[in-house]
Amino acid sequence: MVLSSRLTSILPFSFRLIPAISSSLCRAAHTLPSSSRPPPLPKKVPFTLSAHGLTWQDPYHWMRNTNDPDFINYLNQENYYAQAFMAETHNLQRTLFSEMKNRMPAKISTPPERWGPWLYYQYIPEGKEYPVLCRSLENEESGWMKTILRNVRGQFGKEEILLDWNEVAEKYGYVHVGTCRVSPDHNFLAYTLDTSGCEQFMLQIMDLRNGCMVPRVLCTKLGFDNTEDIPVFSESDSNFCVDITSTKDGKFITVYVIDATNPLGGLHKVHKRVSGVQYFLEHHYGLFYILTNAPLSENEGSLGGDYYLATCRVEEMHSANWQNIIFPGEDISVQDMDIFNGHLVLFLNKKGVPMICSISLPINFDCKHQMELENLNPWFFPLPSYSCSVLPGSNHDFMSSVYRAVLSSPVMPDVIVDYNMLRQTFSIVQQEEVSGASGNAGLFSAARELDTTELIDLHNYEAENYQNIGLQKWKTFSSAYCCETREVVSHDGVKVALTILFSKKSWQRGQSPGLLQAYGAYGEVLDKSWSADRLSLLDRGWVVAFADVRGGGGADSSWHEFGSGLYKGNSIDDFISCGNYLVNEGYVCRDRLGAIGYSAGCLLVGAAINMFPKLFCATILKVPFLDICTTLLDPSLPLTTLDYAEFGNPQIQSQFECIRSYSPYDNISCGVCYPSMLVTASFHDSRQLHILCFLLVGVWEAAKWVAKVRERTCSACSQSVILKTNMHGGHFGEGGRYSQCEETAYDYAFLMKVMGGLERMIAFVVTVVEHLFLLSAIATPTIRAFMVLGRGKDE
Repeated sequence: MVLSSRLTSILPFSFRLIPAISSSLCRAAHTLPSSSRPPPLPKKVPFTLSAHGLTWQDPYHWMRNTNDPDFINYLNQENYYAQAFMAETHNLQRTLFSEMKNRMPAKISTPPERWGPWLYYQYIPEGKEYPVLCRSLENEESGWMKTILRNVRGQFGKEEILLDWNEVAEKYGYVHVGTCRVSPDHNFLAYTLDTSGCEQFMLQIMDLRNGCMVPRVLCTKLGFDNTEDIPVFSESDSNFCVDITSTKDGKFITVYVIDATNPLGGLHKVHKRVSGVQYFLEHHYGLFYILTNAPLSENEGSLGGDYYLATCRVEEMHSANWQNIIFPGEDISVQDMDIFNGHLVLFLNKKGVPMICSISLPINFDCKHQMELENLNPWFFPLPSYSCSVLPGSNHDFMSSVYRAVLSSPVMPDVIVDYNMLRQTFSIVQQEEVSGASGNAGLFSAARELDTTELIDLHNYEAENYQNIGLQKWKTFSSAYCCETREVVSHDGVKVALTILFSKKSWQRGQSPGLLQAYGAYGEVLDKSWSADRLSLLDRGWVVAFADVRGGGGADSSWHEFGSGLYKGNSIDDFISCGNYLVNEGYVCRDRLGAIGYSAGCLLVGAAINMFPKLFCATILKVPFLDICTTLLDPSLPLTTLDYAEFGNPQIQSQFECIRSYSPYDNISCGVCYPSMLVTASFHDSRQLHILCFLLVGVWEAAKWVAKVRERTCSACSQSVILKTNMHGGHFGEGGRYSQCEETAYDYAFLMKVMGGLERMIAFVVTVVEHLFLLSAIATPTIRAFMVLGRGKDE
């Protein structure tokens, strides 16, 4: 899946005396209830569904009416039950929250980004949840860095606060800011705002010169009578999303293509609309650079094609054939692009490893022909060898020769790096601070010496020794935590990348608990970036693993293609194979493997526990997509049809049968003991926004799943299934940094309770008793006599 053309944000315990404890004993133990409160029993209303000659019952279908008072009452009862189930973990939750909070710096700030005469930056005030967007005019004479330092430290001076998320949250009780952009003339701020959690965003435009809001926005000449406002483009087909952006130089607006200097002059179609084909355009002095997966010939299919770069002059845009073609090269795929006055930046992937390179502009084509990337003398940006993610910064300034990127890995806190494409040097701008962490002394030297005259370091900057800093280093935790990548052979022989993270000090082979995560949808790369909160698991001996299953992002588009639609089963099998690998190779104790999924990733977890309920001891399903078959059968639900390309269209019988075969809600086993389960949902969650598509995720999916699992599994297991619903937030939760820590602490406390705490102790005691009974039944007379003598003596 190609990334969006640019970021839209302005910035962006355990012991064992008996070696073997059977899984059945452990599973029975960890499901013992910790409260006398029984789980809620929702009402059942007969409801029949049918498709392609198949008829089935769904007595919980009524939950789709979220306005039903019985449904709201049921959710509240579930919250009370979850509260009672988790009551004994309150102290543990407080401990975990305190750990996470103490790792945070008191104030979080981003380094300034120069754009025109302004320096833009964000910071989160001490004690606050949300960021504040600010800017200051650059003052070369007094030193712009000193100015910014004063601003970040609270001495605001000429600082302008453009948007304070905290004020919006105080006003509405909830805030989620989506896109946030400043106009090229720096006079207006446009942002999208969700204040209810329903992900219905309002477009807000503020005049930064007077702080007033622009009341109405179509195609508007700002400052003129609003009667001149007219719509330029509207999309009536619900099968398509509309993505509007501008080329880096500001010359064109792309929906199709609109001349920014004459927006009312009509739309210019780049190419006819074809399902599965995408075009991303940038403009450079009369030449369009087009990142596309369009077939190069009529004989090629339109789906699953890899992306390449094409060029054409503006006046030749309508030409059916683009002849100046740039291919990435063997085993390399293009993921994204950006453009500057003197450089073209390409995000690449080579066998699952991210790379970035810059190419000097303009590119001199001797004639219209195809060429390879290596022929353009690319400069590949130095990256840490263990880096798992590279994200672009804002990079708004078209005239800049510096490209800003954010590098991260499971063992390296986020580091912001500036790459000087003209001089081919780089500098570390800022790295995330982590307080009180055991691995903080680990250091890894940068790959090359830096040009220190370009160094910007907000945390170590001293004017008198600025020129004497010398070789810079990435701060990593690789001395304390091990990050391994293994290739797991799936059911069909395909190798799946599995990233395994654990503490070198605390991990115990074959005994440690573990948590497996995957996503596997929409071609999205699984996020494996740094998380300081994760240390609370690792330092307690946990293993955290990330499975890059098919359906997600990979080295090329086929990785997504063969994990979607009729091939969705591959994603699930990949996930199961990775879980078995962790256990079979001794990374995780066989009875202590957990799984976590988010949104569409919950489909993998739900399907996996239906097929192999003993594989996982505990699962966490967050805002889950589980009732896939029924949901996709209802095209009246908003944006459902957009997911047909990802999961298949159940209106077509072959695709319906495929979806039905793995749909988690439709395949819950009867009389089987399921793992302990925490299911979280948000009452106002209506959909999940992905890069280029939407996923409908309703709170009823979580509620229906929990009700049906409890109904079909054994009574002991059903009591360890809990549903926790946020009655106020949306799909993205509350969003604030402290509230996110509280949520993570709750999740971790649940895992520790069911896999490593009280229930584990009960399991141990039960097992000892079982072994003693067994021993007394088969022991020799001599041993029995010894036991009797021993007991009599003790008595």
